[in-house]
Amino acid sequence: QSQFVESGGGLVQVGGSLTLSCEISGYTLDYYNLGWFRQVPGKENEAVSCIRHIGQTEGSTYYAGFVQGRFAISRDKAKNTMYLQMNNLEPEDTGVYYCALIPGLPLHLENLCTPERRVRWGQGIRVTVSS
Repeated sequence: QSQFVESGGGLVQVGGSLTLSCEISGYTLDYYNLGWFRQVPGKENEAVSCIRHIGQTEGSTYYAGFVQGRFAISRDKAKNTMYLQMNNLEPEDTGVYYCALIPGLPLHLENLCTPERRVRWGQGIRVTVSS
């Protein structure tokens, strides 16, 4: 059975930290790159960060401009799990975060890391940052 098991969300105060995890099963991850996306109130789905899971630049990362060095994406290939370490959280980071598979194409990661490129994604996990 294919599924995404997301965890680590919750309520945190401004300036706090959370680490999101996403364990993926039922997919051959060698065909994909990985990403985190989010939907915050009043906005469309947007990319947060992606990581190249395969290819010559395996491990390379992309971050959306609003991240500004606060987040770090990583993955554990042996565990089929990806992570998003989020530090210095702001109220504007409040929303639902999704892990997703994006195509394993040899394109610039910035061009792959878009909501339109998502192939499969989890049901989402809520992050609330209180001021």
